[in-house]
Amino acid sequence: MLREAPDQLIGQPSEPITGLAGIADDLPVEPSVPEKAHGQRRRFRTIWISDVHLGTKGCNAELLIDFLDNTDSETMYLVGDIIDGWRLKKKIFWPPEHNDIVWRILKRARRGTRIVYIPGNHDEMIRPFSGMNFGGVEITRAAFHDTVDGRRLMVLHGDEFDTVMLAHRWLALVGDTAYHLAMALNHWVNRARQELGLPYWSLSKAAKHKVKNAVEFISKYEEVVARAAAERGVDGVVCGHIHTAEFRTFTYDGRAVEYWNDGDWVEGCNALIEHFDGRMEILHWADEVASRKEPPITKAACDAELIVG
Repeated sequence: MLREAPDQLIGQPSEPITGLAGIADDLPVEPSVPEKAHGQRRRFRTIWISDVHLGTKGCNAELLIDFLDNTDSETMYLVGDIIDGWRLKKKIFWPPEHNDIVWRILKRARRGTRIVYIPGNHDEMIRPFSGMNFGGVEITRAAFHDTVDGRRLMVLHGDEFDTVMLAHRWLALVGDTAYHLAMALNHWVNRARQELGLPYWSLSKAAKHKVKNAVEFISKYEEVVARAAAERGVDGVVCGHIHTAEFRTFTYDGRAVEYWNDGDWVEGCNALIEHFDGRMEILHWADEVASRKEPPITKAACDAELIVG
């Protein structure tokens, strides 16, 4: 169960936060990676991303920059763990590409995109500023989103449902250290794959699907989150936190409740999007990038395949 109802968590934007507004002022005028022309992007009604973990080597900044340069939306939800305050307390790591991501998000706000930032457990230092606004970014503990076809979705990071986080914070911190060691290994594996001309692959994501306990935890987490949404009378929930992009439908008291997890930008490199007709879809951006590199299928190639078959 949630420690606080989302209605109590939601704040309204107010005056800019002077302490945080300085972040935007410190950014370079132009990013180190040039921004792609605005007119060449795929447009969606809504985008949800979470678990970027800026400030860590595990953050897949290159793929996220590519995503931001190839998509746009009327509303963007940042569903927690955008900045990894836990790691930054231990060691400062902030390459130019991480500035580029912040720059692009603030640029969207200046262009008129509504940006809603829901801090998670790794960027909990932002939570005290809920109800405020900086650089055009609204900060709130949770939110409700109405899709164009009339569904009402609860949006929150999801650590509120994590029993390890609630009861054993020290264990969560130990797990965080082990997780980042795995991410370091994942980094070197993918550097080797890049040298060999192979697409991005997540070592930890593959391991998750192989380990029975991890699969059971994820399944239970999804059930608990969906039940909380049902108890609040909404049609579904969007969350992050567990780095596993997923869509499932649960039934409670005869009502269907949608569970959406928008994934992460460390392992899976996923985003959740709402089309202008209300359809929702999970994008796997590493697959999108890999598909661009595949040679186009020509008619001659199809004919040759038919002959061989």
